[in-house]
Amino acid sequence: MYIQRSLTNKLKYFIKYFPAIAITGARQVGKSTWLKEVLGQEAMTVVFDPIVDLGNARQDPELFLRSRKASLKPGQKFIILDEIQYVPQLIPVLKRMIDEDRAPGQYILTGSQQWEVMKSLADSLAGRVAFLDLEGFNLSEIAQEPAQTRWLDAWMRNPEEFVREGHARLALRQSVFETLWRGFLPEVQFLPIDLCSPFFAGYLRTYIERDVRQLADVNDLEIFGRFVRLCTALSGQEVNYSQLGRDLGITPQTSRRWLQILKSTFQWFEVDAFSQNSLKKISSKPKGYISDTGFLCFSQAISSPDALSGHPLLGSIFETAVAAELRKQIVLMNSPVHLYHWRSHSGAEVDFILERDGQYFPIEVKAKSNPSKRDAAGIESFRLAYPHLKISNGMVISPSQEIIPLSQRDWAISWDMRSNRP
Repeated sequence: MYIQRSLTNKLKYFIKYFPAIAITGARQVGKSTWLKEVLGQEAMTVVFDPIVDLGNARQDPELFLRSRKASLKPGQKFIILDEIQYVPQLIPVLKRMIDEDRAPGQYILTGSQQWEVMKSLADSLAGRVAFLDLEGFNLSEIAQEPAQTRWLDAWMRNPEEFVREGHARLALRQSVFETLWRGFLPEVQFLPIDLCSPFFAGYLRTYIERDVRQLADVNDLEIFGRFVRLCTALSGQEVNYSQLGRDLGITPQTSRRWLQILKSTFQWFEVDAFSQNSLKKISSKPKGYISDTGFLCFSQAISSPDALSGHPLLGSIFETAVAAELRKQIVLMNSPVHLYHWRSHSGAEVDFILERDGQYFPIEVKAKSNPSKRDAAGIESFRLAYPHLKISNGMVISPSQEIIPLSQRDWAISWDMRSNRP
């Protein structure tokens, strides 16, 4: 069963103006399936392999690419180069061919590793390529309401109006605990619940034995697997390389390098610390998050949604899901948004700070159905610390059933909110 992706319209729009579009994301987020559904018979697809030199692409990249373009069938407009990170030799040839013909929508490039090849794409094809980051499903996709995805944009335009309009919730098929426990990878949404753990076991094994081996020289894959499990346990916390290394008996330098591998393969992302030069007594460490809560639950041996409901990591897991959802919402916006976290040395903190057009939007996350004014205390502390900033009304995201006023400026908003506007 195919579920429409929220980024489809943005992809179609980019195709009209850019000669190449690069789609990046972790394995199993549905890049190939998405392109097949959107482009259909209009595209020729080439899937590269880390071992086999398909069509002699590495030995003679120019002949390979020009012959593929010449062999397009009637009605075919696009060449999809799937997992292009395995053939870095194609990048300079692509640049030359695009410079010869700047027509939009010629090449669709995909990659599941954010390493030298993707950096080379950005540098070599500057002005010629647009990037799209595809992640696991967002909540509206899971509810099969992909048009109702931009609630965060509606909030940032006018929080008071957002509240007055009384936005409804998405019709999710599962409880909050099962949604978090399954995670957001497309394939796992349709599996019987007893097959989710075997799916993630295969996912972890393939990731370590294929992606990690190809990306970096890791001498002990067993210790790396333990490192992955440790990172899942620390999702939602500030990154401490010394702690990561000490717990496994590896150096901080090794833990830093291994965490970079997780980031480069889209299994880990970080939220930078907010800072202003006028206030020094704040944390400067980023907060780190594992990319998928289903993978997190599997790695922490959480056996079922019921087991998650009383687990000590529930708060961190819920925050991880909200962090990922915010990122997915931001990608849908047409204007850039910066995402931070904030914590003072006195202990006051705000889970997320969004910045756009010189305005700041504080967001707290609480895994409770009935938040109170006390749960917005960090937001008020942020306002007091930065009286000169333009700070918007605050939001506490929770699994609440409705919008709950917490103060004159802060509300609790359900995590599965939908927008009434397109």
